[in-house]
Amino acid sequence: VRGAREDGGLVERAPRLTFVPGHGDVVQALELGVPTMQPGEISFFLAACAYAYGRPGREPDVPPEAPLLFEVTLLEVRDGPDPQPLPPAARLRLGSQRRERGNFHFARGDFAAALRSYRLALHALDGPATAPPGPEEEEELQEQRVKCLNNCAAAELKLGRAEEALAACEAALRISPDNGRALLRRGQLLAEQGRDAEAALVLRRALELDPASKVIHAELSRLAKRQSPPSST
Repeated sequence: VRGAREDGGLVERAPRLTFVPGHGDVVQALELGVPTMQPGEISFFLAACAYAYGRPGREPDVPPEAPLLFEVTLLEVRDGPDPQPLPPAARLRLGSQRRERGNFHFARGDFAAALRSYRLALHALDGPATAPPGPEEEEELQEQRVKCLNNCAAAELKLGRAEEALAACEAALRISPDNGRALLRRGQLLAEQGRDAEAALVLRRALELDPASKVIHAELSRLAKRQSPPSST
């Protein structure tokens, strides 16, 4: 695969790129175009910015709203891979790559694609292993899981799915009960559901962990005002 700007500047060069369509690991032009090809075929895809790197572009080599021209040679097509046992380090690397891809989609406002990448990252982190992780690897796997679950919650909220966001927060807290980000978001979601007593408990715990947080103070103040009876005049 080679990708170039309108001025001819090369921005992509991957002699043997491998990807699974639908996993969100490549730009939309390749996701949509490559499955139409036959092995041995050479194709050119002129991609509008929405099918490349979107309105923001990609620093430093893809300007905002830039169309790109891709040259693709399809070398082979394989059956969908079954999950293969991986060493812990490979699971961590794959999970991190997919989470970063999710962040790429999130920053560009494609929250459904971001959520898909975060779920794939979790799948990689939880996949079969060739050997048990050591203590440090297990700690890093847990940290990566919590990051992915928090990111899932953020994407679910952007998609208007509060219940799913709350479930993702609770899954993160089962792994890391004192994760401040998950506590704050869970408290906010509980408050939105009118579960004020539960929300207050969660937010107070979050405040214990981060006493200087203006956001948590504001959330607790909002709850207190809502629970106080109106003063008589």
